[in-house]
Amino acid sequence: MKLIRWKKGDKTLPGIMLGENYYDVSSFGEDYNEVFFETGGLRRLKEFLQKNKQDLEKPEEPVRLDSPVARPSKIVCIGLNYADHARETKAQPPAEPVIFLKSTTALCGPFDPVIIPKNSKKTDWEVELAVVMAKKASYVEEPEAMDYIAGYCLHNDVSEREYQLERNGTWDKGKGCDHFAPLGPWLATPDEMKDVNNLRLWLKVNGKTMQDGNTASLIFKIPFLISYISRFMTLLPGDIISTGTPAGVGLGMDPPIYLAPGDIVELGIDGLGSSRQEVVAYGSH
Repeated sequence: MKLIRWKKGDKTLPGIMLGENYYDVSSFGEDYNEVFFETGGLRRLKEFLQKNKQDLEKPEEPVRLDSPVARPSKIVCIGLNYADHARETKAQPPAEPVIFLKSTTALCGPFDPVIIPKNSKKTDWEVELAVVMAKKASYVEEPEAMDYIAGYCLHNDVSEREYQLERNGTWDKGKGCDHFAPLGPWLATPDEMKDVNNLRLWLKVNGKTMQDGNTASLIFKIPFLISYISRFMTLLPGDIISTGTPAGVGLGMDPPIYLAPGDIVELGIDGLGSSRQEVVAYGSH
């Protein structure tokens, strides 16, 4: 299944993607949140679709997509998980995963704008594969880790590099600003994906390709990441793990290049669609 959430006025409603079309499933009566995933929501949704598929209606055009997952308890991110990205930022590939948290208030839709924070001069882009948890995970053994996955999403881990690297403390300062986590367009359940260890991921700024990588180059693979993170914190249903970005970020350019109002960021991953964000200044949105 491919799950979407779409906006109708000031409400966000659940939906589904069948073929190339979006359908409203608000009559299902549940949002795609922690309770949904925790209580077998994917199974119930599948049963609902089997019974009601022929009666589903399309949302009014144009469809405005929100994040395919309702606000989770946390967004856990992995830093420096592609060796080429570590090299371009002059960092050593880590011996163990680098973990940081991204604020859940950063979450937004795949076509919402990227908002440059007040006084920011170094807002950057990062295309990433995101994993959505299906159930509570604590001290998970690596061989069982894939059983804990609800699905996968495209994620732009927008980052403010001055806040992240020059303002003392952890990376979180540069990762959690509003609209710094465009997610989607959809959540694809594992059966929709061919091989998560061989997915092309790419990103363009103003039509120019900046990132063009493959998940085959992940230093730490998804089962290991789930097992590793679950040693340090309990992952809850609906939580998001963003697995890292390949080379080609603005910080790694010589000289560095950063986003400015009016820029257009486009990104995509095999099987997970593409998204597009216009960059706007704080206060103009």
